[in-house]
Amino acid sequence: MAQLTEAFFDSKEAMTAKLAELLSSTVSQAIEVDGRASMLVSGGSSPAPAYKHLSNLSLSWDKVTVAMVDERWVDADHEKSNEAFINSTLLQNEASQAAFVTMKNAEATAIAGQAQCERAYAELKAPFDITILGMGPDGHTASLFPHAEGLEQALQTSELVCAINAKQSEVTGSITERMSLTLSGIANTKHAVLLISGDAKRAVYEEAKQPGSELDIPLRAVLNHPELKLSVFWCP
Repeated sequence: MAQLTEAFFDSKEAMTAKLAELLSSTVSQAIEVDGRASMLVSGGSSPAPAYKHLSNLSLSWDKVTVAMVDERWVDADHEKSNEAFINSTLLQNEASQAAFVTMKNAEATAIAGQAQCERAYAELKAPFDITILGMGPDGHTASLFPHAEGLEQALQTSELVCAINAKQSEVTGSITERMSLTLSGIANTKHAVLLISGDAKRAVYEEAKQPGSELDIPLRAVLNHPELKLSVFWCP
Protein backbone atom coordinates (compact mmCIF):
# COMPACT_ATOMS: atom_id res chain seq x y z
CA MET A 1 0.00 0.00 0.00
CA ALA A 2 1.17 3.53 -0.77
CA GLN A 3 2.13 5.88 2.08
CA LEU A 4 -1.28 7.51 2.01
CA THR A 5 -2.36 10.84 3.49
CA GLU A 6 -5.94 12.05 2.98
CA ALA A 7 -7.07 15.67 3.23
CA PHE A 8 -10.75 16.52 2.81
CA PHE A 9 -11.56 20.18 2.15
CA ASP A 10 -14.83 22.08 2.52
CA SER A 11 -14.46 23.88 -0.79
CA LYS A 12 -12.55 23.91 -4.06
CA GLU A 13 -11.02 27.23 -2.99
CA ALA A 14 -9.54 25.67 0.15
CA MET A 15 -8.15 22.75 -1.85
CA THR A 16 -6.69 25.11 -4.45
CA ALA A 17 -4.98 27.20 -1.76
CA LYS A 18 -3.41 24.11 -0.18
CA LEU A 19 -2.27 22.73 -3.54
CA ALA A 20 -0.71 26.04 -4.56
CA GLU A 21 1.08 26.27 -1.20
CA LEU A 22 2.38 22.70 -1.53
CA LEU A 23 3.60 23.23 -5.10
CA SER A 24 5.32 26.48 -4.20
CA SER A 25 7.07 25.11 -1.10
CA THR A 26 8.11 21.88 -2.86
CA VAL A 27 9.63 23.71 -5.81
CA SER A 28 11.39 26.25 -3.59
CA GLN A 29 12.85 23.55 -1.33
CA ALA A 30 14.02 21.45 -4.28
CA ILE A 31 15.81 24.43 -5.82
CA GLU A 32 17.41 25.28 -2.47
CA VAL A 33 18.67 21.70 -1.97
CA ASP A 34 19.41 20.55 -5.54
CA GLY A 35 19.61 23.75 -7.56
CA ARG A 36 16.68 22.66 -9.73
CA ALA A 37 13.19 21.18 -9.54
CA SER A 38 11.00 18.86 -11.60
CA MET A 39 7.20 19.09 -11.55
CA LEU A 40 4.90 16.66 -13.37
CA VAL A 41 1.46 18.07 -14.10
CA SER A 42 -1.96 16.89 -15.24
CA GLY A 43 -4.64 18.70 -17.18
CA GLY A 44 -8.20 19.17 -15.97
CA SER A 45 -10.26 21.75 -14.15
CA SER A 46 -9.21 20.81 -10.60
CA PRO A 47 -5.58 22.04 -10.67
CA ALA A 48 -6.17 24.98 -13.06
CA PRO A 49 -6.74 27.67 -10.38
CA ALA A 50 -3.61 26.54 -8.50
CA TYR A 51 -1.57 26.62 -11.71
CA LYS A 52 -2.76 30.16 -12.47
CA HIS A 53 -1.91 31.29 -8.93
CA LEU A 54 1.50 29.62 -9.14
CA SER A 55 2.30 31.31 -12.44
CA ASN A 56 2.42 34.70 -10.69
CA LEU A 57 4.78 33.68 -7.88
CA SER A 58 8.38 34.90 -7.93
CA LEU A 59 10.06 31.51 -7.78
CA SER A 60 13.32 30.68 -9.56
CA TRP A 61 11.34 29.44 -12.54
CA ASP A 62 14.43 29.24 -14.76
CA LYS A 63 15.51 26.31 -12.56
CA VAL A 64 12.18 24.44 -12.89
CA THR A 65 11.29 21.82 -15.48
CA VAL A 66 7.59 21.12 -16.01
CA ALA A 67 6.51 17.93 -17.78
CA MET A 68 3.20 16.25 -18.57
CA VAL A 69 1.69 13.30 -16.70
CA ASP A 70 -0.20 12.28 -19.84
CA GLU A 71 -1.20 13.60 -23.24
CA ARG A 72 -3.64 12.91 -26.03
CA TRP A 73 -1.80 12.17 -29.28
CA VAL A 74 -2.82 15.48 -30.84
CA ASP A 75 -0.90 18.57 -31.89
CA ALA A 76 -0.25 21.29 -29.33
CA ASP A 77 -2.75 23.63 -30.99
CA HIS A 78 -5.61 21.11 -30.64
CA GLU A 79 -8.39 22.15 -28.26
CA LYS A 80 -8.02 18.89 -26.29
CA SER A 81 -4.23 19.15 -25.89
CA ASN A 82 -3.00 19.03 -22.29
CA GLU A 83 0.14 20.81 -23.47
CA ALA A 84 -1.99 23.75 -24.64
CA PHE A 85 -3.83 23.74 -21.30
CA ILE A 86 -0.57 23.89 -19.29
CA ASN A 87 0.78 26.62 -21.56
CA SER A 88 -2.34 28.73 -20.99
CA THR A 89 -2.61 28.20 -17.21
CA LEU A 90 0.77 27.45 -15.59
CA LEU A 91 3.43 28.60 -18.06
CA GLN A 92 2.38 32.24 -18.01
CA ASN A 93 3.70 35.35 -16.27
CA GLU A 94 6.65 34.50 -13.95
CA ALA A 95 6.39 30.80 -14.77
CA SER A 96 6.96 31.39 -18.48
CA GLN A 97 10.68 31.05 -17.69
CA ALA A 98 10.29 27.36 -16.78
CA ALA A 99 11.48 24.63 -19.13
CA PHE A 100 8.68 22.49 -20.55
CA VAL A 101 9.08 18.86 -21.63
CA THR A 102 6.16 17.64 -23.71
CA MET A 103 5.00 14.11 -24.53
CA LYS A 104 3.68 14.61 -28.05
CA ASN A 105 6.33 14.46 -30.76
CA ALA A 106 6.38 14.33 -34.55
CA GLU A 107 5.75 10.58 -34.84
CA ALA A 108 2.42 9.60 -36.38
CA THR A 109 1.32 7.39 -33.50
CA ALA A 110 1.90 7.21 -29.76
CA ILE A 111 3.44 3.76 -30.15
CA ALA A 112 5.92 5.09 -32.71
CA GLY A 113 6.67 8.10 -30.47
CA GLN A 114 7.13 6.17 -27.24
CA ALA A 115 10.91 5.61 -27.48
CA GLN A 116 11.59 9.31 -28.16
CA CYS A 117 9.32 10.33 -25.30
CA GLU A 118 11.03 7.84 -22.97
CA ARG A 119 14.44 9.33 -23.80
CA ALA A 120 13.16 12.83 -23.03
CA TYR A 121 11.67 11.77 -19.69
CA ALA A 122 14.81 9.86 -18.71
CA GLU A 123 16.61 13.23 -18.82
CA LEU A 124 14.33 14.80 -16.20
CA LYS A 125 15.58 15.33 -12.66
CA ALA A 126 14.67 12.14 -10.82
CA PRO A 127 12.96 11.27 -8.68
CA PHE A 128 10.53 13.98 -9.71
CA ASP A 129 9.93 16.47 -6.92
CA ILE A 130 6.14 16.44 -7.21
CA THR A 131 3.55 14.83 -9.47
CA ILE A 132 -0.06 16.00 -9.77
CA LEU A 133 -2.62 13.32 -10.64
CA GLY A 134 -6.31 13.44 -11.38
CA MET A 135 -8.90 10.68 -11.45
CA GLY A 136 -11.82 10.02 -13.78
CA PRO A 137 -15.22 8.59 -12.87
CA ASP A 138 -14.08 5.28 -14.41
CA GLY A 139 -11.14 5.03 -12.00
CA HIS A 140 -8.44 6.03 -14.48
CA THR A 141 -5.50 8.19 -13.50
CA ALA A 142 -2.99 9.73 -15.90
CA SER A 143 -4.10 7.96 -19.11
CA LEU A 144 -4.22 4.54 -17.47
CA PHE A 145 -7.79 3.67 -18.53
CA PRO A 146 -9.60 0.46 -17.56
CA HIS A 147 -8.72 -2.42 -19.91
CA ALA A 148 -6.98 -0.07 -22.35
CA GLU A 149 -4.60 -1.42 -24.96
CA GLY A 150 -1.19 -0.98 -23.34
CA LEU A 151 -2.49 -0.89 -19.75
CA GLU A 152 -0.92 -4.17 -18.61
CA GLN A 153 2.42 -3.06 -20.07
CA ALA A 154 2.07 0.31 -18.30
CA LEU A 155 1.50 -1.40 -14.95
CA GLN A 156 4.40 -3.84 -15.32
CA THR A 157 7.22 -2.05 -17.17
CA SER A 158 10.10 -0.24 -15.51
CA GLU A 159 10.02 2.41 -18.24
CA LEU A 160 8.64 5.86 -17.42
CA VAL A 161 6.13 6.29 -20.25
CA CYS A 162 3.88 4.05 -22.29
CA ALA A 163 1.59 4.39 -25.31
CA ILE A 164 -2.06 3.76 -24.44
CA ASN A 165 -5.11 3.23 -26.63
CA ALA A 166 -8.19 3.49 -24.44
CA LYS A 167 -11.56 1.89 -25.07
CA GLN A 168 -13.73 4.77 -26.27
CA SER A 169 -16.26 5.97 -23.71
CA GLU A 170 -17.91 9.13 -22.44
CA VAL A 171 -14.83 9.63 -20.27
CA THR A 172 -12.24 9.26 -23.04
CA GLY A 173 -14.14 11.12 -25.72
CA SER A 174 -13.18 10.45 -29.32
CA ILE A 175 -9.41 10.74 -28.80
CA THR A 176 -8.33 7.40 -27.35
CA GLU A 177 -4.66 7.40 -28.37
CA ARG A 178 -2.52 8.71 -25.50
CA MET A 179 0.94 8.81 -23.99
CA SER A 180 1.06 8.35 -20.25
CA LEU A 181 3.34 7.94 -17.31
CA THR A 182 3.51 4.27 -16.41
CA LEU A 183 2.98 3.04 -12.87
CA SER A 184 6.77 3.14 -12.45
CA GLY A 185 6.76 6.67 -13.84
CA ILE A 186 4.10 7.76 -11.36
CA ALA A 187 6.04 6.15 -8.52
CA ASN A 188 9.25 7.90 -9.62
CA THR A 189 8.44 10.95 -7.51
CA LYS A 190 9.14 12.20 -4.01
CA HIS A 191 5.51 13.17 -3.55
CA ALA A 192 2.37 12.54 -5.61
CA VAL A 193 -0.89 14.40 -5.09
CA LEU A 194 -4.21 12.99 -6.28
CA LEU A 195 -7.00 15.55 -6.78
CA ILE A 196 -10.62 14.37 -6.49
CA SER A 197 -13.83 16.38 -6.43
CA GLY A 198 -17.45 15.38 -5.93
CA ASP A 199 -19.21 12.52 -4.16
CA ALA A 200 -19.30 10.25 -7.22
CA LYS A 201 -15.51 10.30 -7.62
CA ARG A 202 -15.08 9.91 -3.86
CA ALA A 203 -17.06 6.67 -4.11
CA VAL A 204 -14.83 5.43 -6.95
CA TYR A 205 -11.75 6.30 -4.90
CA GLU A 206 -13.09 4.39 -1.88
CA GLU A 207 -13.80 1.40 -4.14
CA ALA A 208 -10.24 1.59 -5.50
CA LYS A 209 -8.92 1.19 -1.95
CA GLN A 210 -10.63 -2.19 -1.72
CA PRO A 211 -9.13 -5.44 -3.08
CA GLY A 212 -9.87 -6.15 -6.72
CA SER A 213 -8.55 -6.00 -10.27
CA GLU A 214 -6.16 -3.19 -11.16
CA LEU A 215 -7.30 -3.56 -14.77
CA ASP A 216 -10.87 -2.70 -13.74
CA ILE A 217 -9.81 0.34 -11.68
CA PRO A 218 -6.24 1.38 -12.63
CA LEU A 219 -6.06 3.85 -9.72
CA ARG A 220 -5.95 0.74 -7.51
CA ALA A 221 -2.44 0.02 -8.84
CA VAL A 222 -1.27 3.46 -7.73
CA LEU A 223 -2.85 3.10 -4.28
CA ASN A 224 -1.25 -0.34 -3.93
CA HIS A 225 2.27 0.80 -4.85
CA PRO A 226 4.44 0.23 -1.75
CA GLU A 227 7.04 2.91 -2.51
CA LEU A 228 4.75 5.82 -3.34
CA LYS A 229 4.15 8.78 -1.04
CA LEU A 230 0.65 9.91 -2.00
CA SER A 231 -1.52 12.73 -0.71
CA VAL A 232 -5.19 12.61 -1.66
CA PHE A 233 -7.02 15.95 -1.77
CA TRP A 234 -10.82 15.85 -2.00
CA CYS A 235 -13.43 18.59 -2.11
CA PRO A 236 -17.20 18.53 -2.77
